[in-house]
Amino acid sequence: MSTHAPAAAPAEATLEEPPASPPSPSHEDGDGLRPFTRFKRLLVGRPLPSDRLEHERLSKTTALAVLSSDAISSVAYATEQILLVLAVMSTAALGYVVPISAVIVGLLVLVALSYRQTIFAYPNGGGSYTVAKDNLGTMPGLVAAAALLTDYILTVAVSISGGVAAITSAYPALAAHTVLICVVSIVVLMLVNLRGVRESGAVFSVPTYVFIVLMLALIAVGFLRAFGGLDAAPAAATPRVDVLSARQHATSWPAGFALVFLVLRAFAEGCVAMTGTEAISNGVSAFKAPSSKNAATTLGWMAAILAAFFLGTSWLAQHYQVMPTTTETVLSQLNRHIFGTGALYFALQYATFAVLVLAANTAFADFPRLSSILANDGYMPRQFAARGDRLAFSNGIVALSLVAIVLVWLFQGDTSALIPLYAIGVFVCFSLSQAGMVVHWRRLRDAGWSRRAWLNGLGAVATAIVAIIQVVTKFTHGAWIVVLIIPLIILLLRAIHGHYAHFAEEVRFRGQSPLMFLHHTVVVPVNRITQATSAALVYATAISEDVRALYVETMPGDAAAMRAEWDSWEIGVPLEIVPSPYRSVLRPLVRYVDGLTSSGATDLVSIVVPEIVPRRWWEHLLHNKTALFIRTAFLLRPNVIVIAVPFHVGRAHRLRDLFDYDELLDDDRAAGAGERRHIA
Repeated sequence: MSTHAPAAAPAEATLEEPPASPPSPSHEDGDGLRPFTRFKRLLVGRPLPSDRLEHERLSKTTALAVLSSDAISSVAYATEQILLVLAVMSTAALGYVVPISAVIVGLLVLVALSYRQTIFAYPNGGGSYTVAKDNLGTMPGLVAAAALLTDYILTVAVSISGGVAAITSAYPALAAHTVLICVVSIVVLMLVNLRGVRESGAVFSVPTYVFIVLMLALIAVGFLRAFGGLDAAPAAATPRVDVLSARQHATSWPAGFALVFLVLRAFAEGCVAMTGTEAISNGVSAFKAPSSKNAATTLGWMAAILAAFFLGTSWLAQHYQVMPTTTETVLSQLNRHIFGTGALYFALQYATFAVLVLAANTAFADFPRLSSILANDGYMPRQFAARGDRLAFSNGIVALSLVAIVLVWLFQGDTSALIPLYAIGVFVCFSLSQAGMVVHWRRLRDAGWSRRAWLNGLGAVATAIVAIIQVVTKFTHGAWIVVLIIPLIILLLRAIHGHYAHFAEEVRFRGQSPLMFLHHTVVVPVNRITQATSAALVYATAISEDVRALYVETMPGDAAAMRAEWDSWEIGVPLEIVPSPYRSVLRPLVRYVDGLTSSGATDLVSIVVPEIVPRRWWEHLLHNKTALFIRTAFLLRPNVIVIAVPFHVGRAHRLRDLFDYDELLDDDRAAGAGERRHIA
């Protein structure tokens, strides 16, 4: 068998690498980037190297905006949810709103103190899943993870819907486009988060702090006007009640057990104010050093701001006798009564919309992080563990956005319909996390462990009672959905973990058998003789001595012309023809390869497919994706490998430069047509 090689280079030339040829611009635009890459960079920015991860950490002021916006923004609807449940009692409900809010604030302080201990005990992030799994076992950890995943999705849906409600309160004509505005808001939030933690923090800080300043102004002015005797209560608006409440109102006010149940349900609804309290404990690792100290300080700021806003809003609602209506939120009514309908009114409404939309960022920060932890533990797909170009967990961000969009569409962006599903998972996680911390302190037994264990134990008991109240009082109002979904998510997580465990066992190399030489048959599907066919045959003859070209005859009579052209080529590779009366290419190819493997004629079959790669992206639409279909057809068949040999149209091919085709053909004919040749 003759060989041909390029002439040897001079000796001194071997000391240097040949100059690199410039990349072909056939698939690129003017600045060397593909169109899709340019569009992606326009949306999310340029990729960041891994060593920039430390620089993406958050300061306390930025972290307050990124990780606390969910909790702080809940004042926009927490008071309203209490009043909405008590609306059956008309304005008498206003007498209960402040005491209920005070109890919730007390619970908030207890939970915040408990999580402050968790922050120092778990400086790398003490989320409920981590704490419960480490101290209570795998199943409690999975319960916490499933509850958190559910609640993060609901956080996005509720926050976005609540923000849009603030805008439609100011502009009622936009109410018909609620779902569209919600979807657009989620997509914008997703893109901002895909740009990375630091950039998203810079974007979120401004509206969060504007909202804080305007809320402080609203409460301060409202208190001054109330105690200064400048305000009279506005005329009571038509209460926003559901059908059941209307029927009860038509008969009599609730009393006895019915009143207790109603107050407990109002308390359960108002506990949505505490959602997001865990976010800082989850994200300790996102803070700048000293991370634990900074996280604890930020948690204190968040709890103080939330408590002041929640109590202030509830007291103002009681003083001004504000009840929720079908067209305007409680906060909007307070805003209009205190600030009027001028610039400050619209500024607060816009700020409320912005901070509620951005409140979903707490979920966008924690859902991908929790998904990454679960993926590293084998309970979620491994793709969720990878960071994207901007060092964010991109797959988790996109998945959260898609599920939240579906949820908003299903509930038509109605906050009151989503709220009953909300916060149940949060309090389940609170309880499991604090119970886990009790076990942690008992196991550690360092100085002061008993006091810490009592504090966490008290938090665990209190939040467990709240979780039970929420399930019981809101069960028929939608809580049953969460009660059903959490076990389903747990089953899914366990199934994924089981798959990875089985997969690891299957692919584990035991080192018990030596590598054996196999009979390797290579099949090259051809439909005509082209340069792409020639390139595929070159590769095939380089990896095996048993190479066969296969032609599938889809139209009667075509095989004779193909046989004549092939025989005239005289390359030494046999051509086999398989008829296909139903014009399918894949089925005859599959049957042919199955025949090779089942008959024992070979141990391994490689299918080398010539694949045309056009110069421009749109030209791909004009060519069949045969290689893709063949790979899909053989994906689940053992001992069959599909290899695509790309032929780039319009690009120089090295094999064409190395060989003289005419000389090769003459030498081949002289040596005998039966000898296998390397063809170019």
